[in-house]
Amino acid sequence: MLAGSWMYRSYLNNPDPVGGDPQKAADSIFGEGVFTLATPTDATVTGTFDMGGDYVLDLEGQVTPNADGGLTFEMAGVGRAGTPTAGWEYDYHATTAYLWPAGVDQIPSLVGTVLRARPHGSGQAGVTASFVAVRRP
Repeated sequence: MLAGSWMYRSYLNNPDPVGGDPQKAADSIFGEGVFTLATPTDATVTGTFDMGGDYVLDLEGQVTPNADGGLTFEMAGVGRAGTPTAGWEYDYHATTAYLWPAGVDQIPSLVGTVLRARPHGSGQAGVTASFVAVRRP
């Protein structure tokens, strides 16, 4: 259910409306890239988060089944030595979104939050954002 490729976008948790302004909407994006996930066991998840241009995090975490048949997962994303992400660390907590029985052409998605666990550049640790990841073909 988690294994595969997912288009990821995270959004700053700003409660102000964008009022139809495309620039305000774009400014709310915190990060974007592709999760490529594998589930070596029913209880573990591994993979990468590729943001392009050598910006890659290696992912590793735990998976727990939900009562509704979905999954919850927690994973850490760690930057690679010798790349622009060296020293980066992000924590992800998410669940598989509900698949509607009467849904038409519904694409599986993941919904959750992300935490910058370690500071890097001008970004301080503790910053959070919400994210949605949509399964890619």
